[in-house]
Amino acid sequence: MNNIKSTSRRGVKKPSRRFFGGRGVGSASTNITQDRMGDFVQNETVFYSKAENYWREVAPTVDGMLGGYGKISNIDIDGSKKFLQKFLGKGEGKTGNGCALDCGAGIGRITKRLLLPLFNTVDLVDVTQEFLDQAKVYLGEESKRVENYFCLGLQDFIPQDGRYDVIWIQWVIGHLTDDHLVEFLRRCRGGLRPEGLIVIKDNVAYEGVIPDDVDSSVCRELALVKSLVARAGLTIVCEEQQMNFPDEIYQVHQLALR
Repeated sequence: MNNIKSTSRRGVKKPSRRFFGGRGVGSASTNITQDRMGDFVQNETVFYSKAENYWREVAPTVDGMLGGYGKISNIDIDGSKKFLQKFLGKGEGKTGNGCALDCGAGIGRITKRLLLPLFNTVDLVDVTQEFLDQAKVYLGEESKRVENYFCLGLQDFIPQDGRYDVIWIQWVIGHLTDDHLVEFLRRCRGGLRPEGLIVIKDNVAYEGVIPDDVDSSVCRELALVKSLVARAGLTIVCEEQQMNFPDEIYQVHQLALR
């Protein structure tokens, strides 16, 4: 979902020429590591509108969602499924399989391959209407088990109280400011059923915050992501790194939250 120098909501982080001996992202003019997101986001309205405009130009395909890295989709889904299945089932502390929410859903790649096989119904939320329209086609017959297609940014989305067993948030937190991410996670907590689970799966920076002014997003170091999770009143119950991605992709971590 991103080009060679951009970070995406549903995409992967790709190398910048100035990151020698390691993997990095961002345009050539914005690959400087910063200590906080506020150094990059001076105007929230511009920050969000630039991202919306960027995604309107992205092809509504799996390859488009993954920034030309469609080949990693199977690896990604397999890793997500193994991680998520640890929590699903019956009994004390187990998460139910009633309804899941796919955040930054795009055309429904994760809904189709991960969530619909595990849950009775799924809701999708994405800021790009064209992606949601294509999702109804991409999901085929299984689209009948999608109850809602919400078209708006996560900074404005309010999950229905107590509706979801799992809220899946993948490759999208970089499109939210720190404060909006904390507020969104708090609303997600209210949207969970008993023993429900929030999962964040995203790239993490090696240090600080790395901005990408092409698609108007940031990549945060893992310690910062964890601090924002704590601010939201959530606890990390499990954490894993996604393995077997190409070397040039930034590390991807999965965090299960309650």
